[in-house]
Amino acid sequence: MADKTPDIIYTIVDEAPELARGSLLPIIDSFSKAAGINVETRDISLAGRILALFPDLLSEEQRVSDDLAELGQLVKTPDANVIKLPNISASVPQLEAAIKELQSQGYPIPAYPADPQTDEEKAVRAKYDTVKGSAVNPVLREGNSDRRSAKAVKEYAKANPHRMGEWKSTSKTTVAAMPGNDFFANEKAATVTAAQAGAAKIVFTAKDGSETVLKDGLSYLEGEIVDATFLSAKALRAYIKAEIASMEPGVLFSVHLKATMMKVSDPIIFGHFVSVYLEDFLAKHGDKLDFNPNSGIGALEKLIAGNAEMEADLKAALAAKPAMYMVDSDRGITNLHVPSDVIIDASMPAVIKAGGIGWGPDGKAADTKCCIPDNSYACVYDETVEYFKETGTLDVTTCGAVSNVGLMAQKAEEYGSHPTTFEVPADGTVSIVLASGEVLLSNEVEAGDIWRSCTAKKAPILDWIKTGIERFDVEGTGAFWLDKNRAHDAELIKYVAPALKEARKDIPIMDPRAATRFSWEEMRKGKNVVTITGNVLRDYLTDLFPILELGTSAKMLSIVKLMNGGGLFETGAGGSAPKHVQQVQEENHLRWDSLGEFCALGESYNFLATKSRPKAAVLGAAVEVATQKLLLENKSPERKVGQNDNRSSHYWFARYWAEALAAQGDDTDLAAHFAPIAKELVEKEAVILEELKAAEGDPADMGGYYHADPAKIASIMRPSATLNAIIG
Repeated sequence: MADKTPDIIYTIVDEAPELARGSLLPIIDSFSKAAGINVETRDISLAGRILALFPDLLSEEQRVSDDLAELGQLVKTPDANVIKLPNISASVPQLEAAIKELQSQGYPIPAYPADPQTDEEKAVRAKYDTVKGSAVNPVLREGNSDRRSAKAVKEYAKANPHRMGEWKSTSKTTVAAMPGNDFFANEKAATVTAAQAGAAKIVFTAKDGSETVLKDGLSYLEGEIVDATFLSAKALRAYIKAEIASMEPGVLFSVHLKATMMKVSDPIIFGHFVSVYLEDFLAKHGDKLDFNPNSGIGALEKLIAGNAEMEADLKAALAAKPAMYMVDSDRGITNLHVPSDVIIDASMPAVIKAGGIGWGPDGKAADTKCCIPDNSYACVYDETVEYFKETGTLDVTTCGAVSNVGLMAQKAEEYGSHPTTFEVPADGTVSIVLASGEVLLSNEVEAGDIWRSCTAKKAPILDWIKTGIERFDVEGTGAFWLDKNRAHDAELIKYVAPALKEARKDIPIMDPRAATRFSWEEMRKGKNVVTITGNVLRDYLTDLFPILELGTSAKMLSIVKLMNGGGLFETGAGGSAPKHVQQVQEENHLRWDSLGEFCALGESYNFLATKSRPKAAVLGAAVEVATQKLLLENKSPERKVGQNDNRSSHYWFARYWAEALAAQGDDTDLAAHFAPIAKELVEKEAVILEELKAAEGDPADMGGYYHADPAKIASIMRPSATLNAIIG
């Protein structure tokens, strides 16, 4: 780590947010320097994290620092001030694509070993596994999440309602979860006592008594909640077959998972859906193919390309099953093509926002059966669907705002991002064994079952409760989302209930289904509601409610109050970012909205101001003024070439920001500095906008998708020489 911690660290990431950074960060850097504030970058992109794994294989010019590891240490200090943009949570296909791109650019890194045999291959696979899934967030989130819509964003959404589909009581859209034997039903949990604290391991014991250590080197603290659960593979396959068999005519079949975050469990679950859906085809041809269903139908199509018999049989197999929910009907991309294409926290709100409809292979809208196997979370979407069938479409011009306080500090409830999820190799028992030999938790399992464990430490839990109470006091209504019938939640309630009693707070504790309906009802009345939840529900709800309420979750303000005093400011979701990049490549128009970055930037300055940096407070206040004006003047990006895009929205933001700084009276030096800048930005508006739009409509060469050429990105994202000269 550098000797002096930067005032603000802005992250290098992936896809559309990274393209937008190429335009926005030079503006931020210029304005910050005028106030004596230094802004530096750190690379947490997928490509950057891959390259950091293999310094010994790279030339001196190719080597990169392990910025994520550095940030992991920084966020444990009171000086941390990090603006985190959305990054790729890589599925295996995305990881493989990034590796191939880097290899094509001359980086001598190894291929991803899908089936490692040698010790060397296993070592390479272990390294790559560290960057799969949601590998960044658990490292940086040394605090709990406080996520809400900024006042300016909420008021704009009410005055300019986004398009919503019409909900009808006759809708056939449903959410279908497993009838049992899932993660919810099989969960066990325990709170570690002082005598139990210390080292632990996860052990698989086969029926013949032989033991395999699945994970060693674990360590639990006193007061830490530990879970152990599994999902039955047999029950899962039976459920999938039953749901396919019970499809109503005209209803689309779909599955909604998060293979990017639940990087071990959900790709396996996805693979079961693929193999059941294509069971006739695989029964005939599976033995001839080196096909892993976890990779999806898209991988299968590549394998059989050019084999007329197999292509015909696959087409017939798909036609014999119920019509599928499509990612892109024009290109034939189905729900089961790629595990990372349909991500539950983006896909389910999209279906609900559209009035319960998806798009079928014929390109037409239709009701859809949404399969969400795990009852831990399916109930939230099921209750939402049923609620809107009963009450009709949400009126976004009158509804209140829903915020969230999420338990996530110190890897709390991280199911997907740490190596304690396993596909069971044979019938037997999986146990968590303490150093004393005591079995803390155990589950009897069968071959193919998916076993997982997560933990939540005492200090983050208590901090989460405190933050939840504080947010409840601001909003006036809300609930802790905990189910006394779920083992993990029952242990959490043992912390929450006494804390509420001690604080003399009458905050309800509701199971997720009841809390879902309560939240919709209260916000429909115009009330602001706080949802106080665990980590996975935090992830899901901070998309579900904002997408219905604001039209997008990218405009949410996300503040992580780091437990040691620092600040982490997140900028919203990036679920639609790949489509935005594709549009840039095809016609050089970026519709990514940087509103989340604007909100995070303002909060970052405000946080810096608490460290005796008064000029930061002036910059932060001016950011809020600029953001409000940008919204009121409708200068946010639009979808089509010729309309406002990300780059022109940054011009307007810079102009309004400079005008606000020139007009304020708290810092005369800053006012004097920005007055001529504001004047020039106004006078040269026409020239700047013409230069920004000149290249639109033509394809743009980024020099790479995962590891783009910085010079090409600068050319694409900073095409106005006039603006560049003014900003510097």
